Amino acid sequence: MSALFDLPTAAVPDAAALAADTAIRVSSVGKTFARADAPALRVLDDINFTVPRGRVTAILGASGCGKSTLLNMIAGLLAADQGDIYLDGIRARDFTDWKRVGYLFQDDRLLPWRTALENVEFGLEAERVGRAERRQRAEQALAAVGLVGFYDAYPNALSGGMRSRVALARSLVKEPRILLLDEPFSKLDPGMRAQMHAELLQAQQERGITIVFVTHDIEEAVVLADEVVVLHPRPGRVRAIVPIDLPQPRRPADRAVGEQLRALRALV
Repeated sequence: MSALFDLPTAAVPDAAALAADTAIRVSSVGKTFARADAPALRVLDDINFTVPRGRVTAILGASGCGKSTLLNMIAGLLAADQGDIYLDGIRARDFTDWKRVGYLFQDDRLLPWRTALENVEFGLEAERVGRAERRQRAEQALAAVGLVGFYDAYPNALSGGMRSRVALARSLVKEPRILLLDEPFSKLDPGMRAQMHAELLQAQQERGITIVFVTHDIEEAVVLADEVVVLHPRPGRVRAIVPIDLPQPRRPADRAVGEQLRALRALV
């Protein structure tokens, strides 16, 4: 008999306790895309993992392993063919509080005819937040990412890094409980990417946000994440779930970080 069944009943967490500590649960999820001129493409198969509340989880893997597809299913943009995804203990298909789930895309998707401040305010307009409160919250979000003084700048007057900061502020202004990121910093130079990492972690720690981000960059996964879900190539399957038990801030030159990088490289 397994050790689990030898435990006293009280030592086994019940479903309610598990749900309270879990922001996202991916259970036996699979996805296949039909193709008109070719056999159906199986992209993901039997994906299982949980994301603890208030933690940072990376989904790591080579291009084509289904990372973005999986993130889109967590975001409710795609439906799973098999299995279920739960947010705050509720199946994604029944989940209604999507305004508290932020999504930061690979492209910043700023509206070129709006200023930085107006771009950040945009997400609050659908929630019918009053004009004065919208402006106050947008200014606070831009200040949090170091853009005081650029409220009236249009996107074409901003650098790539500044545009990424505006996009991050636009996600944070809605005060999400869960923030999903699809390689939003991949186009930035190393110095700006490191700065964005620091700002993201500061916001996460101050607000207790649960973060899931997709990356093919092993260094980014180790620097940011509390746990890394490593996907095997197509069809994407979970190859390993690796905890990153290192204090922040983490620098690639640190010995412990280097050891973790080498261990992850052997899995990807």
